[in-house]
Amino acid sequence: MAQKVREIMTSAPVALRPSQPLTEAGRAMRDQGVGSVLVVDNGQLKGLVTDRDIVVRAVADGRNPGKTTIAEVCSPDLVTAAPDDDADTAVRRMREHGVRRVPVVQDGRPVGVLSLGDLAIERDERSALADISAEAPNT
Repeated sequence: MAQKVREIMTSAPVALRPSQPLTEAGRAMRDQGVGSVLVVDNGQLKGLVTDRDIVVRAVADGRNPGKTTIAEVCSPDLVTAAPDDDADTAVRRMREHGVRRVPVVQDGRPVGVLSLGDLAIERDERSALADISAEAPNT
């Protein structure tokens, strides 16, 4: 029987509003031990911002993270999955689009995130990526 995305994904993803400053996204990532935050407005997924987005699209350009909004640096065009999608299908889509994280959406609302780390822990628990992903975050 094929494994479903809901069996592997991280539930209850961290989500912030597009109007919040990047400092809030960074703080949420640090406090929750994650590398990305979903961007949600009125319950609807609007984008995804990663720690790399903050560095490359804001800090490296000299933008003030306290005054730059999440909407200004997030990725709005997302590859998504549904909870009942086959995990193999989601993996293929991640490969095709070169993404490391896929928001999981049901009825237009985010319900989780499927990441390479989640897949590594589930599918090859002895891999280096699984070991790293299972460790407590460096704070």
